[in-house]
Amino acid sequence: MNTILVTRSSMPSFEEYCEEIKEIWDSHWLTNMGPKHKALQAALTEYLAVDAIDLLTNGHMALELSMQALGLTGEVITTPFTFASTTHAIVRNGLTPVFCDINPVDFTMDVSKIESLITEKTTAIVPVHVYGNICNVEEIERIAKKYNLKVIYDAAHTFGVKYKGRGIGDFGDVSCFSFHATKVFNSIEGGAVCYHDEKFGRDLYGLKNFGIRGQEVVDAVGANAKMNEFCAAMGLCNLRHIDEEIAKRKAIVERYYERLKGVDGLQLNPIQQDVQPNYSYFPVVFDETVFGADRNEVMAALAESGIGARKYFYPLTNAFECFEGQYDPKKTPIALKISGQVLTLPLYADLPLSVVDTICDIVLGMKK
Repeated sequence: MNTILVTRSSMPSFEEYCEEIKEIWDSHWLTNMGPKHKALQAALTEYLAVDAIDLLTNGHMALELSMQALGLTGEVITTPFTFASTTHAIVRNGLTPVFCDINPVDFTMDVSKIESLITEKTTAIVPVHVYGNICNVEEIERIAKKYNLKVIYDAAHTFGVKYKGRGIGDFGDVSCFSFHATKVFNSIEGGAVCYHDEKFGRDLYGLKNFGIRGQEVVDAVGANAKMNEFCAAMGLCNLRHIDEEIAKRKAIVERYYERLKGVDGLQLNPIQQDVQPNYSYFPVVFDETVFGADRNEVMAALAESGIGARKYFYPLTNAFECFEGQYDPKKTPIALKISGQVLTLPLYADLPLSVVDTICDIVLGMKK
């Protein structure tokens, strides 16, 4: 068996991509919001069912510049059970992350603990939809309105997810997506910000394009976070096949459930009510005291057979070496516990079911 990675990028056929980028050779328009950028922007607005969307060079800049466009100050309530980008975007904006624990069922922010963390310095909540699981959006909206807080969702894991028929990018003041190569939908590198407020959109555009408003007008200080035409072209190609890709992922997840559901000591990713999922990840939480092997032992056994799995998320962001002494991971005990037990198994559209069976055989063979 060839090495099986935990994920693999979905790509269109070589011929389809070449056909898509042919116009770029004809026009020589490589970046700066060209025709491909505008076409992808329009297509994603429709597919994600959002009011407005802007495209950026990656998901991290989507987060970082959105916080700037909202003018956040002081403290921001967030979760440590996330990729580095979420916390780094907060810190790089001169803001203070205040870490809220997660709930042990779907690994999203524990909404029952948010209000106790709000102070006079709090200006926003930055929740994270995790593994395709969505946060309790109704309760977060209630709290945000009560305390006049902004809500920026890190929606990197939830492209195409719907809740009660509503696109997940439509929630909060802002929702940020990543189109990194490892995601359900990719544009090689890329990201997007979904929003409602026109002023926010103008401010965000300025921040991603040096503050330039015209050939002779620069009315703000901005960065450079524009998506180029080649990435937009990949996005246009992949968007044509996204429903098929998600359907393939569903079949793989169903096989994992068929083989691993009900096994003592294994906690599988939940099926959330009223959610149309995208099957982005397949995390398994190992209870060593019941299963008989911990996640590190299972990961090692898989690696011996050329199968990659990932401790995702470990370590917690509030335990990173770069923040040593600043935060106490013990104040988020559920997140700390889950981070020491979780292992994400390989999942991508073209993963053969026979390989899924092999993975499950190895996992089940570790049970004692």
